[in-house]
This record gives sequence, structure tokens and C-alpha cells, in this order.
Amino acid sequence: MRSLPYVTGSAVAAAAAVVLLAAGPAASDDSGFTIKDPRITESSGLAASHAYPGIYWTHNDQDEPRVFAVDSRTGETVATVTLKGVGKPRDMEAISVGPDGNVYVGDIGDNLNGSWDHVWIYRFPEPKALKDVTVRATQFTVKYADGARNAEALMVHPKTGRVYIASKNEDGGGLYEGPATLTASGTNVFRRIGEVPWVTDGAFSPDGKELVLRSYFSARGYEWKNGKLGADHRVSAPLQGQAESVTYTLDGKALLFGSEGEQSGVERVATGKEGDSGGDSKSPSRGGSPAVGDDGDKSTLTYGLIGIVGAAALVLGVKRLLRRG
Repeated sequence: MRSLPYVTGSAVAAAAAVVLLAAGPAASDDSGFTIKDPRITESSGLAASHAYPGIYWTHNDQDEPRVFAVDSRTGETVATVTLKGVGKPRDMEAISVGPDGNVYVGDIGDNLNGSWDHVWIYRFPEPKALKDVTVRATQFTVKYADGARNAEALMVHPKTGRVYIASKNEDGGGLYEGPATLTASGTNVFRRIGEVPWVTDGAFSPDGKELVLRSYFSARGYEWKNGKLGADHRVSAPLQGQAESVTYTLDGKALLFGSEGEQSGVERVATGKEGDSGGDSKSPSRGGSPAVGDDGDKSTLTYGLIGIVGAAALVLGVKRLLRRG
């Protein structure tokens, strides 16, 4: 790893504060929520529960094998699920719920871009009750057909149950398709099927017709047909200090965008689906922060905000690299 200057916590806080002040008021209750659990300091993935509407699964990236169920109405953790039968996680970066009722956790991060020749996926069923519980999970070994790489996005298709991973690289990443059925007894080889930009998370729409991929300060939607990427378009994304996660609401009427840090915010952006009163796909719902990625004219202020977000993301990223290095 290259030698990098020391970055203080106060510098990171200052950068984040600039972003928040520039972005305007924090999201109100009807446009998102704040994760209040003090144990959740690096919320790296977000997924809507299928069994419990309004509940979202999240996890830290550097942690024990555990995930948290957060109530979007209050921001409080209502259950902690500890996984047994798996090894010590290295860098959990993504989470998704499949049509089989299982939760998939992607231990797929690799900040040195190829230091690990394999990564893991953990799978466990959504619990029958929302309470603290230990469950037996299945661990899957994953390799990429074209060599090891860093990734932060794992998506399970809501109709086929197939697992996809999007890699993360400043020059652009790849979308990788897993086997039709994962095996716990051997290696699951993921093959590159498309090119994507820098990605920190992704999510399929509940109907399986669109894939949304987000980065630090933008997001794009891709038409999904016959297991392939189609035409893409801009998707509104809120300005956040460190943009890490995205998921659809269970009804598909909105996207929720999450960030890292203590008391991190999750912001709601309406998709414009029929019956959604929260606004169209180009505007966050009531009280949200300004969005980036909209079509149409952009003011100088908007470009300035994007630059601020990029700088804050860089500072936070450097801090994480130093901590893990």
C-alpha cells in the first residue's frame, strides 16, 4: 500500500459537516430514518426484509458474523442475528434478500484489489421472530473467473434467485454472475457479464426489471432483461458523507440510500411507481436532501456540492484504508 498522510478524526468530521451544511436540512421522518444503534458504525449494506415490512437488514463491514434488523419507523434495532457455522468475516460489504426467503451477506471486500484469491457469501433464513437469535448459516466460497478483485455490491435477483456481484475499481468495474445454484461443497465461480462504473452497492427492483447501482455521489439504473444489462439512465441519489448502500422498499415505490458512520442516515428517494405519493423518480420525497444525477440543467452550486462530496468520500476512504492497513 502506498504511504498516505495521517488523517485525523476531526478532519473527517469537518469534511462531513461541510457536506451536510451544503446539502441542507437532514431528512425528515417521512423521507428516511437514522440508524440509532451505537454498535452500527459502518453500515455497509442495506436490504429490505421480505418477512417484516418496514424492517431493514444491515451490518458493519469489520465485525463479528452478525447482522442487525432495523425498524425504519424508529431507527432502532429490533433484532440482532448472529451467524454460526461460518468463519471470521474479513470485510462484509453487502446484503440482499432472495426470493427463497434467505438473507445473503457478501463478505466480498478487498481493499488491496486482489490480495485474497477467494471471498465468501453467507446465507441464512430470515428468522421466524424479530428477536436476538443465533442461526446456522451456510458459507459459500467465491472466486472470479478473471482473477481476484475488490467488490462492495451483491444483488440477488428477486425472480431467479441468482446472485450477482459488482466489482469496485476507479477505472470501472464489472458485473459478475454466479452459478444458477450456489454450492457449499466447492468453489462458486462468478463470470463477468457486463461493464459498470465505480460501485459501492446495488439492488434489483422487486419486479426484477431494473438494477440500480450507486457510487459515492451518483446512481444509475439499468434495464434488466434475460439476465443482461440493458439501457441505463440516471437515478436521483442524495448527498451523503460516505455513500455505501442502496435498497428498494418492499413495494418498489422508493429507493433507500444509506451511509456509514455513527448515527448514520438512510434517505428515501421515490421511484415514481404508480400510487407513490412521495414524488417522481427525479425528486427525493418530502424533506429529503438534494439529489444528484437528475436530468436537466445543473447549477454551479450542484457541481460544487458534488465536488465536496467527492472530497469527503476520499478523506473517509483514506481513513478506512489506514485503519485496515
